Amino acid sequence: MTKQTFLHDKHIKLGARMVDFAGWEMPVQYDSIIEEHKAVRNSVGIFDVSHMGEIIVKGEDALPYLNKIVPQNIDTLIPLKAIYCQLTNKNGGIIDDLIIYKLEDYKYLLIVNASRIDDDLNWMVRNKLGFNVDIINESHNYSLIAVQGPKSSEFLKEIGLINLPFFFSIKRDELFNINVWISRTGYTGEDGVEILVKNEFSEYLWDKLLEAGKEYNIKPIGLGARDTLRLEAALHLYGNDLDENTTPIEAGLSWSIPKDKNQEYNGKCIIENQLKNGIEKKLVGFRMLDKSIARHGYDVYFNNNKIGIVTSGGISPSRGDNIGLAYVKNLDNLSVGSTIQIMIRDKLHDAEIVKRPFVTKRNKLK
Repeated sequence: MTKQTFLHDKHIKLGARMVDFAGWEMPVQYDSIIEEHKAVRNSVGIFDVSHMGEIIVKGEDALPYLNKIVPQNIDTLIPLKAIYCQLTNKNGGIIDDLIIYKLEDYKYLLIVNASRIDDDLNWMVRNKLGFNVDIINESHNYSLIAVQGPKSSEFLKEIGLINLPFFFSIKRDELFNINVWISRTGYTGEDGVEILVKNEFSEYLWDKLLEAGKEYNIKPIGLGARDTLRLEAALHLYGNDLDENTTPIEAGLSWSIPKDKNQEYNGKCIIENQLKNGIEKKLVGFRMLDKSIARHGYDVYFNNNKIGIVTSGGISPSRGDNIGLAYVKNLDNLSVGSTIQIMIRDKLHDAEIVKRPFVTKRNKLK
């Protein structure tokens, strides 16, 4: 059975086209994907991301427990700060990528991908042995609303959120007389927040945000524009760019892995070996040199040899060309500026490897 968020009826009333995404009936677009994309790049947009999962980990062993299940060093987190993480298996493969917030000593909030909630919980419970922790799935008790765009901070301050948290921080606040959690995070490459609210207040909050944002030409944003926005920012999508057979190093996430973490964690030996000795495959960004569009699953060639596969691809409304991400063999003569080919409908099309992200990210504002 397809699940629905508490904002489902609001999307229908707004004329959204609904699709099945990770077992949830979600809006893919309300109007034009291009116009929704541009609204977030130029002003402000509002997203229903209530399909995401919320898991609380608390107890006297919460810190060492989290240090065991993710490569990142959770020791560095202070209260109300967040860190981007990967939940790794024993081979260093990525079960999920997530954000961990330290709410207070011995209590952490994990925001996980909608399609991975059950897998994450199963793995977390399997790794609980010997740790005095409680793992609580709060996913069905909360809604999550994202407000994103270069004018989002101005808009939010105007409606009462005077002291917004810094980038990758979270705080309790009150919005339209509702108690909420506000985190300075997002999935667009733009400034913005994600608002965690109890389900019973979600429809009221959604309506108030849309009403208050009229002078900013605020638009509700569907999954279509969410995908083009995250792709331009070169943000990974689980199931496309990340999976259990890919390590954080192969995924280009070495920046998130501490080199001096003393604690053991799942997959540490393999991940450290890759950091030291290199990898056989790597994630690259590319732009098409013609008007063709590369899609997930298309083969990648270099000098007439198959070397990889496209994981994400599509249009770039901001750039005006077509872009994508692909895993390719880690060849010495394959780097930024190299020309590769993508097999599209039995024909090879030229593409150029380019630096990521594809657009300048503007999300680390204070």
